[in-house]
Amino acid sequence: MNWLYFILRHPFFLLMMLMINISGTIYGYIWYGYQLKETPIYFLPFVPDSPTASLFFVIVLIGFLFKKHFKLFEALALITLFKYGIWAVVMNILVYVVTGEMTISSYMLIFSHLGMAIQGILYAPFYRFTNRHLIIAAIWTLHNEIIDYVFHMMPRYSVLNDYMEPIGYFTFWLSIVSILIAYYVVHSSKRKKLSLS
Repeated sequence: MNWLYFILRHPFFLLMMLMINISGTIYGYIWYGYQLKETPIYFLPFVPDSPTASLFFVIVLIGFLFKKHFKLFEALALITLFKYGIWAVVMNILVYVVTGEMTISSYMLIFSHLGMAIQGILYAPFYRFTNRHLIIAAIWTLHNEIIDYVFHMMPRYSVLNDYMEPIGYFTFWLSIVSILIAYYVVHSSKRKKLSLS
């Protein structure tokens, strides 16, 4: 696996990942545009879930390019990339189960969000966040659940409106799994920790 970690930390690959994530972040905010126009200003930071997750990772990648660790953003990126990456994959599959239709856009969303989840995990050996950063990131993530499913600011999939309660329940436990993964990254003594150099 040494070859993989060599590639992941290589400046050219980091720059390529940065460009991909910047593009995905911009596209994500545009995708949420119609919903953001109708969102109260105090909820705005919590509505565009996936693009905000990739924005966290953009900040992490910029740090990596300069051999720096933005530890809070590492924790936020790991938790939210995995959570919203897997969430979007499951939701698009659920749309297919309900409607029987899978569009090109659906495939694009599935593969791009699966990539989000995978990249967050792949870079785990390079993260240096601590319990303090993990707690803040966990509070952000669980608070976001409240905004989404108590104040009804969740991403809009009109075809899934009748399933919001089970979706909210699934999303809560997906958040817990994502936080536990980050906890493992902090506490596993067997986990390989790699330098950016």
